[in-house]
Amino acid sequence: MTLHGSVGPARTTFSMVAEQAGVQRHTLYAHFPDEENLLLACSAHHLGIDPPPDPAAWASIADGHQRLSSGLGAIYAWYERNADLIGGVLRDAEHHPATRAIVAKRIEPHVVCWLAAFGIDSSPRTRAAMLRLAVSFHTWRALARDGGIGSAAAAELMARAFESTGED
Repeated sequence: MTLHGSVGPARTTFSMVAEQAGVQRHTLYAHFPDEENLLLACSAHHLGIDPPPDPAAWASIADGHQRLSSGLGAIYAWYERNADLIGGVLRDAEHHPATRAIVAKRIEPHVVCWLAAFGIDSSPRTRAAMLRLAVSFHTWRALARDGGIGSAAAAELMARAFESTGED
């Protein structure tokens, strides 16, 4: 597990990173002069290893329920694979400006693309809010992990819940 996944980015120090990398702090500072640069590099590295789902895989599915269920299934599977890291990052983003900036730069653009693939631009307010709830990591965690129903069942449940909102 990474430091950001175990203690979170806000509590990860340069000394901890240097120790884990097997280098001196001055070597780390030579490559990453500040926390923002280190967080950018770490997030780019992780997203390169396990990138967020690409909405192109489900955007062309004509049936709305199937598109949402398939897309949420891919998103929730990604959340499941990265639960500790994403949970720690989102927790720290609540109070740590550097982490909040990285989330805005690295994660939020994916969320915007997911929502667009689900049709949020043309959705009434209630349905748009429901879509935001559906793609939330916290929703996945509450249903799949904490609720014990698993990622696939959680995706299907949220797709059905979305359908129940109808038009406002």
